[in-house]
Amino acid sequence: MPISQALQERSQHKCELCGSEEALSAYEVPPSDGSDEQSIVVCSTCKSQIEAPETMDTNHWRCLNDSMWSQVPAVQVMAYRLLHALRAEGWPQDLLDMMYMEDDTKQWAEAGISDEDEDTIVHKDSNGTILNEGDDVTLIKDLDVKGAGFTAKRGTLVKNIHLTDNPLHIEGKVNGTQIVLVAAFLKKA
Repeated sequence: MPISQALQERSQHKCELCGSEEALSAYEVPPSDGSDEQSIVVCSTCKSQIEAPETMDTNHWRCLNDSMWSQVPAVQVMAYRLLHALRAEGWPQDLLDMMYMEDDTKQWAEAGISDEDEDTIVHKDSNGTILNEGDDVTLIKDLDVKGAGFTAKRGTLVKNIHLTDNPLHIEGKVNGTQIVLVAAFLKKA
């Protein structure tokens, strides 16, 4: 889709998500009527990652910390959807919690997020390996267990973990006590 003059002026000839000035094109934010108000200017890097979410580079999207505050609803919608897709990383959820949008803009943003994606919570260990229900993990750091009066030592094997609703936490038994563990302090065994 060629970039219209209005989009070029609004974006100041830069990607409205990351600020790049290279390989720009217009991107219709679905559902869209094809108008400039429902389109954004993106670089080839952003566009390729939007169209193929499995190739997303989390660090590239740290630019959303700035673009989420855009006054352009289409940019806000795209930033919201990308942050939502990356929320398991931790920092995007913090940005989502801070983000403000008008009600109609938020409805547009949520309309582009599938229901099955909403139910998917991904738990990852300290190395980024996906954890599943029943996996065994090893502690990579000594952890003080509050209320139980002991320290879970580094190298302790926690068998048959249970996943929680929070992607940052898992549950498991250490020294016979069921506790909540921070996934960032674990590695899959």
